[in-house]
Amino acid sequence: MAKTAAQSVELEPIDRLEEKVKLLVGLVDRMKSEQTRAAEENQRLLREIDVLRSKSAAHDTIGAELTVLREERDVIRTRVTEMLEQLDALNL
Repeated sequence: MAKTAAQSVELEPIDRLEEKVKLLVGLVDRMKSEQTRAAEENQRLLREIDVLRSKSAAHDTIGAELTVLREERDVIRTRVTEMLEQLDALNL
């Protein structure tokens, strides 16, 4: 009986160590899967950033073209106004 009690006492630290190792292995597994998910999310966000940068560049180009077209419209409006004034002057 003394031998059984001694073995039981000696095995308790090993059992606790085994449980801690199992918990640690579980923790490492969870951290690995979280790291994988974070890396995938990071890649998705990087792709999204690239798409948004492309769209932004396209919008910048469209904005510049719009500015040029507005300036051209103002020049044409001025010229048409001048031509109408000249036609009005001919009718006198």
